Amino acid sequence: MRNPRNEPLSASIRGKARGPVKHRGAAGTPVPHQPDHDSPAGCEAAPERPAIAAKAAAPERRCILSGLHDARDGLIRLALSPDGDVLPDVLARAPGRGAWIGVTRAELDLALAKGKLKGALARAFKGSPLSIPADLSDRIEVALRRALADRLGIELRSGMIVLGTEKIAAAARAGVVHFLGHASDAGDDGANKLAQAWRVGQQAEGTGLKGMILPLDRAALSVALGRDNVVHLALTDAAAAARVTGLLGRLLHFTGSTPVADPDAPEGAGAAGAAIPDDVSSTKDK
Repeated sequence: MRNPRNEPLSASIRGKARGPVKHRGAAGTPVPHQPDHDSPAGCEAAPERPAIAAKAAAPERRCILSGLHDARDGLIRLALSPDGDVLPDVLARAPGRGAWIGVTRAELDLALAKGKLKGALARAFKGSPLSIPADLSDRIEVALRRALADRLGIELRSGMIVLGTEKIAAAARAGVVHFLGHASDAGDDGANKLAQAWRVGQQAEGTGLKGMILPLDRAALSVALGRDNVVHLALTDAAAAARVTGLLGRLLHFTGSTPVADPDAPEGAGAAGAAIPDDVSSTKDK
C-alpha cells in the first residue's frame, strides 16, 4: 500500500504515464525498437518509463495483457513448470518460453477473474496445457519481495551497503551515498536526520531529496541482511543502487505503490532521490 512518507521523492521509480512514446537513450537520442522474442512483433511503441540509469537499446518484451512494450527488466516473467503450472519467474532464469506482464496486481486480478489472463497465456505458450494458480498474484508479490531482500543481502556481502545511523550519516555527508532507505516502521526523527545529512553531502539543501521508505519492516530487513535491528541502510555504489531500485520499482509498481516525483528535487537525481550519474548503466539479473 502507498506510504504517505514516500510522496516527496526526487524522481519516480516507475513513471505513471502509460501512453505510447518513443524510447530515448541516455543522451536523449531515439534508440531503435527491439522486437519481442516471446510474443508476436508489431506493437506500435513502448510506454514511457523513466529509467533509473538510462540504457540504450535495452532488450524489450511485450506485456501479454496491455500489449505495450517495455524493457524486460521492467516487466515480470511468467514461466511454465514441468507440471504446467504458471509460476512467477521474476529473475527470468527459468528455461523455456516465457510470458511477460507489466500490469499492477489489481489489473492482474481483474484479468484473471474475467478469463483474459488465461487466453493471453494460451496464446503466449502456443496452446500448451497450463494451470493458473488462484493465488498467482500472491506468489508474484512474495517472489518480488524475496528478490529484493536477496539483492540487499548480496549488496551487503559485496561491501556496497552501509549500516548504522552514525556510519550512514558520515557517508551521506561525505557525498558517497547513492541510495538511502528506511524500514517501513522506522521513526520519522531518525529518517529525517539522515535525509538532512544526505542533502548536505549532495549539496542539495532546501530540496526534497530524502530517503526511501522500503516495503520491508525492520524485522524483514534484519533477516535479509543477517544483522540485528536494521532500520536504515545506504548504498555507496551507483550500480548497486540501480540494481536495488530496479527490483524495488517493479515491486512498488505491481503493488500499486509507485511514488510520485518531487518537483523540488535537484536535477540529475535518480530514483528515490539517489544521485546516480547519467552514464551509469543499470546492472540487472537475467
